[in-house]
Amino acid sequence: MRHLFTVLWLLVAWSPLSARAADVQATLDRTRVSLGETVTLNLRVNGGGMVQTPDLSALSKDFAVLGTSSNSSISIVNGARSAQVTIGVALRPLHVGTLQIPPLPLAGGVTAPLNLEVVAPDPSAAADGRKDVFLEAQVDPVAGYVGQQRVYTVRLYFAADLTNGSLEDPQLAGVDAPRLGNEINYQAERGGRRYNVIERRYALIPQREGHLVIPPVAFQGDMVDMADPDAFFGHSTPVSAASPAVSLDARPAPAGTAQGAWLPAREIALKLDGGPGGGELRVGQPLNLVMSLQATGLPYEALPALSMPALDGATVYPDKPVNGTHVDGQWLQGRRQQGFAVVPSRAGTLTIPETTLHWWNVVTDRPEVARIPAQTFTVLPATAGATNPPPATTAAPVAPATVPASAPSPTTISETPWRWIALGSLGLWVLSVVLWWRRRRARVVPTQGEAAPSSPSHLRAAFLAAARGGDEAAKSRSLLAWARAERPALQNLGELAEALASEPQCASIAALQRRLYAEDEAPRLNDQLADAFRGGFAWRPADGVANASPLPPLYPFNLER
Repeated sequence: MRHLFTVLWLLVAWSPLSARAADVQATLDRTRVSLGETVTLNLRVNGGGMVQTPDLSALSKDFAVLGTSSNSSISIVNGARSAQVTIGVALRPLHVGTLQIPPLPLAGGVTAPLNLEVVAPDPSAAADGRKDVFLEAQVDPVAGYVGQQRVYTVRLYFAADLTNGSLEDPQLAGVDAPRLGNEINYQAERGGRRYNVIERRYALIPQREGHLVIPPVAFQGDMVDMADPDAFFGHSTPVSAASPAVSLDARPAPAGTAQGAWLPAREIALKLDGGPGGGELRVGQPLNLVMSLQATGLPYEALPALSMPALDGATVYPDKPVNGTHVDGQWLQGRRQQGFAVVPSRAGTLTIPETTLHWWNVVTDRPEVARIPAQTFTVLPATAGATNPPPATTAAPVAPATVPASAPSPTTISETPWRWIALGSLGLWVLSVVLWWRRRRARVVPTQGEAAPSSPSHLRAAFLAAARGGDEAAKSRSLLAWARAERPALQNLGELAEALASEPQCASIAALQRRLYAEDEAPRLNDQLADAFRGGFAWRPADGVANASPLPPLYPFNLER
């Protein structure tokens, strides 16, 4: 039993590792390099966590390992969280030929083997070793058809440090040139001198026939020579370079190709997914199908829209299409996807005919046909009590029928509730306006014989009521509000005290202020405050304050020591 428990525990512990083993991947940033250039091997693990750098000794036969780096990323798409760890390995091939990167153990799994083609360096490029900055440009393939994607590559070589720079994009009328992915950074050797390289790739798609010339691409920047003592003080030298002009040929579509869309691609896949749930298809119940078209070497704009022909015994309702283009290495991946709801209208046999798409394979240079085979379904009668009507159907004309007098007409059933709802809403709105007007009028116009809320007598009564309580802030507010009813220009209790001629009233205000801001220095003064102002305010004569400053005091109260 103890051995059996140990075996089961090992199986449980190994299961997550087995799941991770299928989620590792190895890719190269380039599949063809010249001898002396560096290439980056990216080892990816989906799922995150701690990932150790694998044993790279198996690479020492064909490569020099220059260094490694690690990067982690987390993304959330439609609420689903995913993590990825990428280990980058900088490699330099040691000899010419097709070199294989063997499977590498990584995070409990094993990566797939990869091939790298290493060619001899171009002898004509050796002369460029005398330059600090220069550009190279090439297009692959040079010859092709109109509408066929080519890969245009620009490489910036620099042996010194660049503080800044700007590299143009290729511009040519009649040719689309979207960027393919991000820039690639590596090192290369030219003329016995080592350079840092920034490589950009573009997808060139000629839109017209003939011989085309891509003009030079220019670079402008500033270079710093770290061996120069003035470099410490930010001294830099302007540098510029231009790539050579590159030519390409765009042939017209071959004679005799099928009429319709001209699709020169490396690969095209056309398929139809979906089927009846539970293996049965019934009248009135929709059959959901998804048709997808994916092409390598073409953007989705060049692909035809997807459709389904009219079907005998069923109605087809298309869904909103989903289209897009993404980059897969050096090639564009265009994709169109269209959903359809097929609703059978009668029992029997439903046939979806074959769908074909003619395209030209630029790899084999011959025409090909993408095909979806015909599909046949058996449609059963609708189940008893089923009330699933086809979506958005158009009612067929029916014979007039006699409607009993007691039965409500369709117009009465559908329109009467909304009419009453509209009338009720209008009545509620009118009632709300009337109540609001009456309440506003009651606040603005007081009842005869009743003092208005803002009258001095009302404010005096509010102050005397507050003076009997223990809220010093309420006493201050009510006293100032009462005083402003007679002297609207007053800003605070300090101005009120200066405007009063009664010494007891001024003393009461000073005691109130001390009570507000220094509670431990003054006792409660309910009776003193109320008695001082019970007879009203004793104002100074008008000429006593004629020369007072119109500005409010710097502090809202007077401090007395």
